Amino acid sequence: MSGHGSGPHGRLPTLALGALGVVFGDIGTSPLYALKESFVGHHPLAVDHAHIFGVLSLIFWTMTLIVTFKYVFIVMRADNEGEGGSMALLALIGRSLGETRWTPVIAMLGVIATALFYGDAIITPAISVLSAVEGLTVVETSLGELVLPIAIVILLGLFLIQKHGTERVGAFFGPVMAVYFVVLAVLGVTNIIVHPQIIGIVNPYWAWHFFALDPRLAFLALGSVVLAVTGAEALYADMGHFGRKAISLAWLYAALPCLMLNYMGQGALLLDHPEAASNPFFLLAPEWARLPLVILATLATVIASQAVISGAFSITRQAVQLGFLPRLRILHTSASAEGQVYVPIVNWALLIFVVLLVLSFRSSSSLAAAYGIAVTGTMVITTCMLGVLTFSVWRWSPVVAGTVTGLFLIIDGAYFLSNATKIPDGGWFPLLVAAIVFVMLTTWSTGRKVMRRYLAEGAIDLDLFIKSTAGSVRRVAGTAVFLSSTSEGVPPALLHNVKHNKVLHERIVILTVTTEAVPSMPEEGRITIADHGANFYRMRLRHGFLEDVDIPASLKTITTCGAPFGSMDTSYFLSRQTLIASEKPGMALWREKLFAWMIRNAATPMEFFNLPTNRVVELGSQVEI
Repeated sequence: MSGHGSGPHGRLPTLALGALGVVFGDIGTSPLYALKESFVGHHPLAVDHAHIFGVLSLIFWTMTLIVTFKYVFIVMRADNEGEGGSMALLALIGRSLGETRWTPVIAMLGVIATALFYGDAIITPAISVLSAVEGLTVVETSLGELVLPIAIVILLGLFLIQKHGTERVGAFFGPVMAVYFVVLAVLGVTNIIVHPQIIGIVNPYWAWHFFALDPRLAFLALGSVVLAVTGAEALYADMGHFGRKAISLAWLYAALPCLMLNYMGQGALLLDHPEAASNPFFLLAPEWARLPLVILATLATVIASQAVISGAFSITRQAVQLGFLPRLRILHTSASAEGQVYVPIVNWALLIFVVLLVLSFRSSSSLAAAYGIAVTGTMVITTCMLGVLTFSVWRWSPVVAGTVTGLFLIIDGAYFLSNATKIPDGGWFPLLVAAIVFVMLTTWSTGRKVMRRYLAEGAIDLDLFIKSTAGSVRRVAGTAVFLSSTSEGVPPALLHNVKHNKVLHERIVILTVTTEAVPSMPEEGRITIADHGANFYRMRLRHGFLEDVDIPASLKTITTCGAPFGSMDTSYFLSRQTLIASEKPGMALWREKLFAWMIRNAATPMEFFNLPTNRVVELGSQVEI
């Protein structure tokens, strides 16, 4: 993913091309399986005029209402200083509304949407790559046995290159996807010419006629139709990387027309050749072009998968900064693009799950049953949060806000309910992943609050501590920075230092680092300092949820705290708490044990806060929660 270095301020056509490569990879590869699943999936339809026109009309109106109207025209206006996605939207609403009785509900919705995203991030690479490689069976039936091994090798390669970053590979994304979208359009047009009446699918009558003809099958077909808009959430999530204008431009003038031409072309093909429903995408091409098309489609699916994997890294980083996950090892893969990160533990976990998924489900059709529930769940949540936004933050008239929210809730709700019928056939998988992620996010968030409460109960007032140590504890040269999770009381590391070493440094700084609900903090207001006398200072360092924290670099900018902070005479003291799960009120015992395990496996604060390893002292203590 292009990070903030490319930012929304670059040249619009270049950004639109980049957006075509990264943002529309997922939705762009939907023609490989969306129409096919409607006719040969878990609820097959008769391949006749009424059903072909009905399904295509539904696809057209789904794209128009969900992607164009909901995401491009409305949701993308909800930017948090240019950033998008469920975490950014959650932070935006939280900042605008402050603490209200709805705050916990909105926070919970944001967490559920994030949890569902991880389920989606596992299925997208599996179904996309499998559906492309399955094109080999159209080229030559006997190649069917090679589909699984080839798909797994491609996926292994994809996850192995992640540590090198996407900047180098990213340069190819836009042009490759541009070629891919042109090929989609050309394949579509060559078949539309044979049956120009297929353009009539834009008339909503055909969608209505489909429901009138067979309401039950039409409702179940929504579960396959929605596969055409998987990846719509990426338009919003990637807004910070390319900007609203570039994404809107790429969608309205490139992605949408090319996709619809291809779907119409597939429909035109089915009118003459109903048997082509087994794989209409690859059968659109003449025989000589099918192998090159398989290669191009495979490249496109790798790019689609790359966007989702990069998204998982970005969301993980935001969740860490906003206090929903423990500190993790996060590596930057680009010197210029601050948004490009690599999270090793997420990468390897995704790889294991993706390979298991491919080996378990074995075909894109089986995986299609698992796909959709996470996507539609996220769409419903985005609509709920959009409702809060239109009523409380943007303050639209209640009639307009209610109508817009209600309309999208009905549409998204229908798709979600249709996908819910697929839970026994594989839809349980993304829900299981989402449930595990949800438990971890909420356990960490709640556990931190409980631990802070117990630490605060036993905390000593700083002014009282200063009085009690004045004259009785020897002061030594240098500066000691004590990291504290709260801005109240004396941190445990400072108490232990006095108790065991019986000395205090000449200058004592108690530092609390907090993440604000904005992507980046302006320079003014970033650092606040309170002088408590006797060379004791309490300092707060604020940063945005997309910024990395570099404590030594921040301290070097301070001029109002006595002498400058020299790298050789500043030591950093950290409190390392060992948690003991107990029956005390707080969380269920199993969640306390999970929280204790997460703390033990969190990345060291040294790496996270960029502290010099030779200047850090860790002092441990036990906390019962």
